[in-house]
Amino acid sequence: MTAADYLRYIVSEIHRTIVATVDDEGLPITCAIDMMDCDENSLYFLTAKGKAFYDRLVKRKFLAFTALKGKDTMTSVAVSVRGKTRELGFEKIPALFEKNPYMNEIYPTEESRHALTVFEIYEGDGEWFDLSKKPIERMSFSFGKAREAQKGYFISEDCIGCGSCLEVCPQKCIDLSTAPAVILQQNCLHCGNCMEVCPAEAIERR
Repeated sequence: MTAADYLRYIVSEIHRTIVATVDDEGLPITCAIDMMDCDENSLYFLTAKGKAFYDRLVKRKFLAFTALKGKDTMTSVAVSVRGKTRELGFEKIPALFEKNPYMNEIYPTEESRHALTVFEIYEGDGEWFDLSKKPIERMSFSFGKAREAQKGYFISEDCIGCGSCLEVCPQKCIDLSTAPAVILQQNCLHCGNCMEVCPAEAIERR
């Protein structure tokens, strides 16, 4: 899947997200926000200008969220994103209402909609985490001008091939057939067990 595929999945398959922003004291605050549209490099949502959430977005110009789908833990897919935001104003409101007709029940008149404004998440990175698969599936992605950074645990040339890491790996996602051994990042839980037991201290966290 490409970054655009993950953005489309958030909008069409999950839609409702739990968003975190930061208040004036530097403390996190969460709220439920629907991601209403996307394109190849952005997500779009709306809020009312009278809300404290709006004030935090204007001040910080940044947010993080998690979108979760599944009937229980072992059937769940989670997509987490953090990124830069900017206010676009009212112009995109009619298009968002057309794509999300339930909004007409919340703001039924043209006059009531003038309280609304649209925000774009235009640059950021994210993580796909699918617990419904065996082994689990984890993928990182970035969109806009953000660069995807390597995250997780990696094995260096100091590896002695002893296999201690594989013994404690809950997903058995370490390939010992190469030298050095390789952690299969798409299946890694990021638990850190491998680093804790490595006698050669060949595993690093990035």
